[in-house]
Formats: sequence, C-alpha cells, structure tokens
Amino acid sequence: MKALVVSELAADFAGCALADVPDPVRVAGQVLIRVRAASLNFPDLLMTEGKYQLKPDLPFVPGMEVAGEVVAADRDSGFAAGDAVVAGTRLGGFAEFVTVDARSVRAIPANLDYARAASVGAAYNTAYVALGRCANVQPGEWVVVHGATGGVGLAAVDLAKALGCRVIATSRSADKLAIVARHYAPDAMLIAPGFREAVKELAGGGADVIYDPVGGDVFDESTRCIGFGGRLLVIGFTSGRIATVPTNIPLIKGFSVIGVRAGEYGRQFPDKGRENLDAIWALAAEGRIRPRVDMRYPLTDWRTAFEAMRDSRVVGKIVIEP
Repeated sequence: MKALVVSELAADFAGCALADVPDPVRVAGQVLIRVRAASLNFPDLLMTEGKYQLKPDLPFVPGMEVAGEVVAADRDSGFAAGDAVVAGTRLGGFAEFVTVDARSVRAIPANLDYARAASVGAAYNTAYVALGRCANVQPGEWVVVHGATGGVGLAAVDLAKALGCRVIATSRSADKLAIVARHYAPDAMLIAPGFREAVKELAGGGADVIYDPVGGDVFDESTRCIGFGGRLLVIGFTSGRIATVPTNIPLIKGFSVIGVRAGEYGRQFPDKGRENLDAIWALAAEGRIRPRVDMRYPLTDWRTAFEAMRDSRVVGKIVIEP
C-alpha cells in the first residue's frame, strides 16, 4: 500500500516521503480499515521533527485519526465489512489501510461524511477536555479562544457556543475571522495580539476562561485580561515560543494556569476519556457541533497539505484522502 513514511527527523519535512509499504496485518481485537479520509493535526507536523511529546521509533507513518470502511473485524466486535467508521490511531493514518484497536473505533453518524467525521476526534476532544473537564465552563461565561481559525481553535469556538458560553474569537487575520463569523457566530472577534483592553471591556473586567493554543506573546497578554478566578488553558505553542509567567501574577489576580493534554487525560482516566468521546459524538450526531473542512488533498499531495498547516493558511481542518 501507499503510505507517508517519516524515516528521518528533519526540518521542512525533509525526512518524509510517500512509499510502498506492506499492508498492515490485523490481529484479534483489531479492525482493519480502508482509509477514506485522515485529518491533519499540528502534532503530526511536530512529530516529523521530533518536537512532540510522542516520539515514535523511526521509521513511522504519522496520522492521528481516520475515517473509512471496515475491511475486516472480529465477529464479536460490533463491526462488519463495509461499515463506515471513524477511529483514533495516534500513528498510521496517512496510508491506504490501517489497523486499529476495536475499542478506538465507532460508527460515523449519518449526518457526517468521511472528511468531516475524520475532523472531529482530536480537535473536539482537546476542546472538550479543556472546556468541559479542566475549566468546567458554565453557560453565560466569557470564553476567549485564541487561534480561533485553526483546527483546535475553531473546535473550541464551536463547542463553547454549544455549551452556552459567550465567545470571543481571536486571530491574526481579519479575513479568516470573517469566515469564522459566518459559520459559527462568536459574540466578538478580535485581532491578536492587541486584544487586552477589548477583552476586559467586553467581559466586564476580565475573561472567565482563555483557551490558548498559540502561546508566546498571546499568552503573555492573556495573563493581563483574565478575570479573578479565571482559568487560563495552555493548549500548545503554535507561535513557536513557550511562554513563562511570574507566579505573583496568578497569585495577585487569582487565576489558574491549566495544562491540557487531551490524549493523556483519556489514558490517565479511561472511563472519563470514554465519557468525553461519547459526549462529543453525541453532539456531532445531533448537529450541535459542526466541524469545518477547509482543504482536502490526495495522499500524493501530502506536502502541500503539511505546508498549508505550517503556514496557517487554513480555517478549520485539512484532510488527506488516500
């Protein structure tokens, strides 16, 4: 089969190449899936340079989540050949076929196609763990979502609205925010950086929750416009700089800084992890959350897809279709 293989950790995806590799061999407890869509996530890019928490042995095939058709499964798995399914893979998604633990597989809701189904898991799980578990957001609270035009940011805008929060979406691009406004109708939109005073005015002194996948200067400014008792959620560092905060600032302002690792949360608390995914997929099936696929590329054009994410040209999700 064709697969995107990382054989060397290098900048500019120099260690990545499309290659012919053996088809995966299914064992008991696994489901063999013909991949129809694989969602691209920022950690996939980081892994090609060895900059992510997960550092798989070389060579490896990246790709954290897929949607496709069941080829083979155990009789008692609940799945049969031809079923349309979605699965979290952690690795192996950017290929024509993948084997997945049956416990990580679920049926695709009838209202989602393969591309949109592949775009739910990682992004919305991150948003749900952050907002629902770590911040315990309540209806009516003011939630600032930085990087609101990217995959995990847009998922947070969508989910926060579904949970009844008042949402302030930020981005460096006014044009991209206009697209967010058309599809998700946040309560306010601001250019970042430079949002501090506007957030304080909108939220009556400071935001209740700030969701930050950007880091750097955006994190620094966020500490100046979060309200007393607020929750500042650290999602990632797409800006490239890992920020620091003097401990007197959260002490004086009475806010919490909370690190969010959604995948690790599910591994540490398996029952809660399953509850999280059940809640997300129930919202998706009801149409209360609506993943946005902005770009689709064939597997042969994987580099264009990776560069589009690296250069922040996307509003929502990028999907690779083998």
